[in-house]
Amino acid sequence: MAYFIGLMSGTSLDGVDGVLAETSLAGPPLQSRRHVHRSFPPDLREALLALNHSSADELHRAAWAAQGLAQLYAEVVQALLAAQGLPGSQVRAIGAHGQTVRHQPAAFGSRGYTVQLINGALLAELTQIDVVCDFRSRDVAAGGQGAPLVPAFHAVSFQQAGESRAVLNLGGIANLTLLPASGEVGGFDCGPANVLMDLWCQRHTGLALDEGGRWAASGQVDEALLATCLAEPFFALPPPKSTGRDLFNAAWLDSRLADDITRRPVDVMATLAALTARSAAAALQRQAPDTQTLYVCGGGAYNEHLLALLRAALPRTRVESSSSLGVAPDQVEALAFAWLAQACLERRPGNLPAVTGARGLRVLGAVHPAA
Repeated sequence: MAYFIGLMSGTSLDGVDGVLAETSLAGPPLQSRRHVHRSFPPDLREALLALNHSSADELHRAAWAAQGLAQLYAEVVQALLAAQGLPGSQVRAIGAHGQTVRHQPAAFGSRGYTVQLINGALLAELTQIDVVCDFRSRDVAAGGQGAPLVPAFHAVSFQQAGESRAVLNLGGIANLTLLPASGEVGGFDCGPANVLMDLWCQRHTGLALDEGGRWAASGQVDEALLATCLAEPFFALPPPKSTGRDLFNAAWLDSRLADDITRRPVDVMATLAALTARSAAAALQRQAPDTQTLYVCGGGAYNEHLLALLRAALPRTRVESSSSLGVAPDQVEALAFAWLAQACLERRPGNLPAVTGARGLRVLGAVHPAA
């Protein structure tokens, strides 16, 4: 038996989710024993959000943000250990995703880049536990998208012989994992999830998110606006593909709203929820129309209105929360990065070339040993 910690802070910028995971020879590859969430301090959140765009003094500001993120990660680690009554010496490694601030896997033709801010050396120093981070860069170096990386974990954890399943992660960005009965795993980013909805909610209500989707549910979908949004070329691209705030951001949304400034904000919110649901449903129907069950994870799994929209768009597919698989929606990604840390230390590949487009299997991550 061994312990790993997984730390995830996603595109939605709502904070850090950490899990203390246990592995044994029997049962699932990793089981979550403890979960801790910490919201970003406002100044750190604003700094990370600003780094998604070019501006002055980026190197200095990125270094400051990376150190702040490492400190917050360390606080989550200490909270997990305290809750379990476990000394850090019993944890084999921390898998730390970092915060994506740029994702340009095709920026220079065959070789692009992706940036997940994290000071891994500082996190190792603060926790005195081995840290594995920078998981995406090796896949990109091998010609891949560097995302999504969670399908490999979904496959070993959730695949079921004889049943066609899919997993939809609704974080800031939506990504699909395809787990067909044939066993050939697929996956790709399929569009925005919470990133645009949260942006609009913050702009018009001052709240961080639309709790349960209640505001969106009170509006009317603007079908013309929805059609304009769905005309985005990204949706029609075949996999492998990935995206982020580089594409789906305030400028993207505002450019589609410019033709009519009289729309009610609540109707725009309803339309953005419909955009998330319909783009994800269309992607699933296009790539895996025989899917029997779609399991939803990420923060969007707690949005009851969004789940209702998915069920309406997928009448022949059962739509359930990942909780029905024994893993809470807000723990799946953190658990995946604990698993990736374990794979790195054991020199096992963590990517799936069929998902990312990389030239082959690669061991992912950079290791910062404890003192």
